[in-house]
Amino acid sequence: MTFKNRTAIRLSDGRELIYFNEEPHTHRAEYPDTRHLPTPPPASQLRYDPLVDEWVAVAAHRQTRTFLPPSDACPLCPSTPSFASEIPAPDYDVVVFENQFPSFSDRIKPDEITSLTDLVPVRPGIGRCEVICFTSDHNGSFGKLSPSRVRTVVDVLADRTLEMSQITGVAQVFPFENRGVEIGVTLHHPHGQIYAYPTVPPRTQQMLRAADRYRTRTGGDLYTDVLAAERASGVRVVASNEHWTAYVPAASRWPYEVQLAPHRKVPDLPALSDEERDAFGPLYLDVLRRFDALFGKPMPYISGWHQAVVGEGRELGYLHLQLFSIRRAADKLKFLAGSESAMGAFINDIVPEKAAETLRSL
Repeated sequence: MTFKNRTAIRLSDGRELIYFNEEPHTHRAEYPDTRHLPTPPPASQLRYDPLVDEWVAVAAHRQTRTFLPPSDACPLCPSTPSFASEIPAPDYDVVVFENQFPSFSDRIKPDEITSLTDLVPVRPGIGRCEVICFTSDHNGSFGKLSPSRVRTVVDVLADRTLEMSQITGVAQVFPFENRGVEIGVTLHHPHGQIYAYPTVPPRTQQMLRAADRYRTRTGGDLYTDVLAAERASGVRVVASNEHWTAYVPAASRWPYEVQLAPHRKVPDLPALSDEERDAFGPLYLDVLRRFDALFGKPMPYISGWHQAVVGEGRELGYLHLQLFSIRRAADKLKFLAGSESAMGAFINDIVPEKAAETLRSL
């Protein structure tokens, strides 16, 4: 199921922009991009680290990306007579466009690449990076969206997941939102991103290995059984409805972390039913409200959809949303210092059961 009321145009440098209109017969495509933009940057590189069996992207052109501009020069707001933004139309519902500073791209012809050593192969960063704007309101936030707009966003992400999964070489599609300067956002306007990775990211590799071992040992599905156990216990459940449960993982790494999962196992967003898509918004908005109420101010967070990979191991995937914050107290942040950054060994400052209890009470 793809989005029906969509209109695609090309920006002046050739990048694709798609308007997703909540009302049919909305004529936003008639507004052209009047800017004179530079040619696209060179493609990124993927360099293999043999010591940890991981690929690292090198995208030096991202050093020049836009950084916290004033509101009257926001590139994600609708264009005005005095300022031409990334979005030519004077208003929009939800819009998606190719990132001007992509970590991965399927449109940029890569330069000739040679391996650095026999142990460190190098390959072009083929993939795709898109920006999704949830609202034209610069001062809004995802938590302030209506349930119907959240449904639109879910439909848009499903549309993009379906299309981006068809790109040759894409291994996984990952929609996510960064919120707050504490997280490191470079634009204040409410928006998210969608990465089509050319390799399976490290966390997904770990999850696939764990799920495969569990299936071999028990014959069961790991995430299905974890979710069932959390629902049965209820100790770490924050909120739920007929189709979704939001819970704090028993071994959460972050001070406040919640996973939202559909009760029915589906691989990705396109596989969600209409009823599941409708039920997601009210629950997610409730959880975001609890996050903001925790310390009486907007909570910085990262929110990302874990979807099944495109190729081998797809049957092991179980769609779920991971939401977490680095804020551990009203005036304290959790920094990834020695143990976390150097060794990948997380130490959580908040007991998960206490975090769930606190969020439930708000």
